[in-house]
Amino acid sequence: MASFPNNVNTDDIDEALLIEELKDHEANNNEGVMRTPGCHTWSTAWSPDGSLFAWSCGHRIVKLIPWDKRRNRSQVLDTELGENYRSFDCGEIVWSLAFGSSSAERKPFSIEINFHHLHIINDMIMATGLTSGRIRIWDIKTGKLMSELVDHTKEILSLKFSPDGSLILVSASRDGSLKVWDMNDDGNMTKTLRCNGCSCFNSVAWSPNAKTIVAVGQNKTVAIFDMSDYKKPVLKNRLKGHHNNVLGCDFSPDGALIATASYDTRVLLFDAFTYDVLKEFCHAYPPPRLIYASGANDNYVRGVSFSQDGIHVATVCDDQYVRIWNIFDEFVPEKVFKVENALCCGYNASGSVLAVGTKQGTVSLLAAAPTVESLEHICRLVVRRNVANSSKVDFLQIPIKMKEFLKYHY
Repeated sequence: MASFPNNVNTDDIDEALLIEELKDHEANNNEGVMRTPGCHTWSTAWSPDGSLFAWSCGHRIVKLIPWDKRRNRSQVLDTELGENYRSFDCGEIVWSLAFGSSSAERKPFSIEINFHHLHIINDMIMATGLTSGRIRIWDIKTGKLMSELVDHTKEILSLKFSPDGSLILVSASRDGSLKVWDMNDDGNMTKTLRCNGCSCFNSVAWSPNAKTIVAVGQNKTVAIFDMSDYKKPVLKNRLKGHHNNVLGCDFSPDGALIATASYDTRVLLFDAFTYDVLKEFCHAYPPPRLIYASGANDNYVRGVSFSQDGIHVATVCDDQYVRIWNIFDEFVPEKVFKVENALCCGYNASGSVLAVGTKQGTVSLLAAAPTVESLEHICRLVVRRNVANSSKVDFLQIPIKMKEFLKYHY
């Protein structure tokens, strides 16, 4: 089964530019265990301000390096890395990472934070999800362990802090539960969430306004939770469309769209409010029949990430290709790059760099080509950030064609 349509010549698709490849030299010197789960880069994370990058490089280690935003490269090769360059020995295999900050990622939000026993130094912490189900909270400044959150019973496959600066953490685990933790209340667990028929949650993502999360997992699960009151979350809906386990999810920067990646070889783009499937990005051609899509195949899509421009989506697939799609072209990606055994991907805050983690414990850092988006699309992002719900767009006193444009129908 081909990775691209028959009428598409892969030589005609632009190749993404490799900025650099990060390696953990100690891990890579031990060739005998390179393929074990303990050596994999299961997760990468960018700090909200884009100044730091972290990845689980295998052998229980998380590396934290400063990122030069002006030159758009890491400072790992610089002679003086400074105090931000750290290595964290987490004691177990690290499956997930997340940065938390008491400053909102988007300035319109105003949150008053009152810290208790956990004293957040320099405005930022890092959470690591481990094999045992424990979550460890680290001080970025000193590299010291601040706290340990205990309630899950299996691997923590995904961690996400709320983007509003409230330091609410949501964890997704192989034990089939999501848990909500309040880092302003000494990391107390406030709620456990489950979905009938889902024995494992693989990934979770917050909406930009911090009012919704999407969680994906086994048995084709794509669940939407209302987080307006994080102590009393409500399951709003379960989205239909996938034919196999769902591995990754992300919101568009305006919160209007949800992208989900699945073993069924597809990435689906949902309206985040009407829950309609707007686009389908296939990673196998011809598109597999249901019996193939719902079973084992060589085109599992393992990760998806939205760029901050709201136009591009990156995916990683078992066919060894990283694809960067324009959301308005479902058939041919804008750029591709070959990365063996890719497991995860994630854009930085500006959308200028894409990090791709692999089973070898390495990270490929790809440059996202600078684009000048149309004035229409920029206006759409602004409007949808203020009028998030698609159904409310219909009540705007504007022409129907503009309403359809605002709802990403073209």
